[in-house]
Amino acid sequence: MTENEDLPFESRALSRLERQLSFITEVDKLKQVLRQTSLLDGSRRENDAEHSWHLSLMALVLVEYAAAEIDLLRVLTMLLIHDVVEVDTGDTLIYDESNAVARVSSERRAAERIFGMLPPDQAHELRRLWDEFEARESNDAKFARALDRLQPLLQNHRNRGGTWRQFGITAEQILAKNSIIGDGAPLLRDLAVNLIEDSRRRGYLAPSATESPQ
Repeated sequence: MTENEDLPFESRALSRLERQLSFITEVDKLKQVLRQTSLLDGSRRENDAEHSWHLSLMALVLVEYAAAEIDLLRVLTMLLIHDVVEVDTGDTLIYDESNAVARVSSERRAAERIFGMLPPDQAHELRRLWDEFEARESNDAKFARALDRLQPLLQNHRNRGGTWRQFGITAEQILAKNSIIGDGAPLLRDLAVNLIEDSRRRGYLAPSATESPQ
């Protein structure tokens, strides 16, 4: 017997809807979670809800550049849910490796709590897609992750260095972190490399160990 199967239909439906609405209400908090990256015009920091929307739109527009055949609906779902854990954990700088292990652990706890608010079938499906995205274990996940890395790169290039300048990030650091773009979309990785090189020429990046400060 499944959860609440012994209840009248109306009660089961209400219970399911209540759980769904609780989840929807909880993830509304993403609108208040500020990311490290600023908007393209540099006027303010982006929030997580804006980030997820922008990535989803990018997937619709750039799907032709995926490295392999993908299921666009699965990709869109991954992009819409990939940062819900930041309701609990907040956003962290991708180049900060000092607490990487602790961050992974805290994000998994957050995923368990937040997806667990849903009815079991939906909780299982969305958590499975979240795990798939994190592991990059499918063509869908690789393309979704490629877009997730490309978007802040575009922002920092357009807002004259933004986060890169603030934290003294080098071209080598950016290239290393964004190499996975090529797994999901090789042409978009070429774009990323060109943007990084242009940012270096424009002085948006900190000099590497082999470069002299400008």
